[in-house]
Amino acid sequence: MKRTIRIATALALTVGLAAEALAAQGAAISGEVKKIDEGAGKITLKHGPAKSLGMDEPMTMVYRVKDPALLKQVKVGDKVTFEAEEAASGYTVTTMQKAK
Repeated sequence: MKRTIRIATALALTVGLAAEALAAQGAAISGEVKKIDEGAGKITLKHGPAKSLGMDEPMTMVYRVKDPALLKQVKVGDKVTFEAEEAASGYTVTTMQKAK
C-alpha cells in the first residue's frame, strides 16, 4: 500500500512539473523594441497579444525591467521575445532575448 502511495505521489509531482513547464513556455511574448530608457530602467515594447498578462490585443507599452542588464542586450528596432509579470507598480519584464 505504501509503495502505491509513493508511486502515485511521484506521478502527481511529475505531471505537475510538466504542466508548469508547458505553461511557462506559453508565456513568451513576441515584440519589437521601440524605446530604451536605461536611466529609468524601462523599455517600450510593441507586442502582440500577451495572454499570460491578460492582454488579448496587440499594443505598445512601457515596461520596467527586473535586471537593467537586459537593456544593454537590445537596441531600438530589435525583434525580441520576453516574459513579464504584473505587480502593484506595473508590468515588469523578467526575461528577454533577441528573436531568432
